[in-house]
Amino acid sequence: MTFDKEKILAHCNGFSENTLMKTLSIEYIDAGKDFLVAKMPVNPSVHQPMGLLHGGATVALAESVGSAASFLFINTDEQEVRGIEISANHLKSKRSGTVFATARIIHKGRTLHLWEIKITDENDNLISLCKLTNMILSIKK
Repeated sequence: MTFDKEKILAHCNGFSENTLMKTLSIEYIDAGKDFLVAKMPVNPSVHQPMGLLHGGATVALAESVGSAASFLFINTDEQEVRGIEISANHLKSKRSGTVFATARIIHKGRTLHLWEIKITDENDNLISLCKLTNMILSIKK
């Protein structure tokens, strides 16, 4: 199978229509054979009451990019992805700008994928470090 970055990004951005990813303005911007990158603007729509990036929005970004990244390794005609566990350590606050989520595979099993997702800002500061476990399910026909 050949790797087509533009096709992967178009697919990921396409399935985001009418979803939380669209609501949060998450956009997939880069892909490789073992990683996927998305970005999200930091503005009042993703703030908590103190005017900082909401941890839940950060986790939604992490889960979105990590779940989408599992699609790099499955046959989408026969399998689907379910996030089953996520953890996040929020290390630095952010009031404005953009955050970038980079999901890299840690373990690629037949039925489980484990991802490390680093959330960074425009200056490559580490904002949050997340870990996501996805279950790979067979589609029942």
